[in-house]
Amino acid sequence: MPRTYWTLLIIGNVFWAGILTINKALEPYLTYSAIVTLRFALSAIPFLLVWRWLPGSPLSSKEIIRSACMGVVVFVVGQRLQVMGNHMNTAGNASVLMGFEPVLTSLAAALFLNERIPKRRWIGFVFCLAGLMLLNRFWSPDFHWTGLWPSLVFVASFLCESVYSIIGKPLSRTTSPYRVVGVSLLAATAVNFLLVGTDVIEQSMKLPVWGWGCLVYLSLLCTVAGYLLWLLVLAKADVNLVALTVFVQPVAGVVIAWVYLRENPHWGQFWGALAIAAGLWFGSERTPPPKPSRDSAQS
Repeated sequence: MPRTYWTLLIIGNVFWAGILTINKALEPYLTYSAIVTLRFALSAIPFLLVWRWLPGSPLSSKEIIRSACMGVVVFVVGQRLQVMGNHMNTAGNASVLMGFEPVLTSLAAALFLNERIPKRRWIGFVFCLAGLMLLNRFWSPDFHWTGLWPSLVFVASFLCESVYSIIGKPLSRTTSPYRVVGVSLLAATAVNFLLVGTDVIEQSMKLPVWGWGCLVYLSLLCTVAGYLLWLLVLAKADVNLVALTVFVQPVAGVVIAWVYLRENPHWGQFWGALAIAAGLWFGSERTPPPKPSRDSAQS
């Protein structure tokens, strides 16, 4: 993967790190269904406005159906489960569970796309998971698992998220990623409004100005730019390498907690961030090709 793409993915994950905090902040004003509906409805608007100028040829009927199904699974089912799980879990619990997303996505890609997960990538995952444990001081009496059901809800949302990579990667290589994302968001928006009806409009009328700013952040930066970047990179890189960058989010979340929530830092965060940085560096390095044997060189 070109280093430019790697850097952009790191930046994208920094933006994604604020999603859990924003969802928590919007809870007094919007239900989790309303948050999901408004976020992806706002995300679909830019694609409608510039649809005729989007690069790439029009999608075939089969590609439209696959893109729409992907959008419903990821942006309707998966996002509802994620916001619900965020509401049911503590911040530390949600952060640790988040570490399973890149691993599950990589395993799904190995199963359905026949991708090989290199040994260096596995070692990178181990370092990053260990860093997550240190970040959240899982040994501390303050750390509590909230229970099996909230954890399963969160993990189920990750399985839905993995569909974006599994269906999106083949599509991004054969057709326009811009149109794929656009169709996905439009289909998800239609289903979301069918599920919530006009109630979401009544809730949105009571939303303060800063709340709309949060929704714009979620829709433009985290969704339009973020999900489009993900597909563009997947066209040139393995899913397991792209998924590794998700571990940036908990580190960025620590910084958000320092700056905005005035939480006191602890040494576990330093060592955890260091372990995650080591995992990202080691896991992103290319495995050198095997050297030819002396016999094959002579032949």
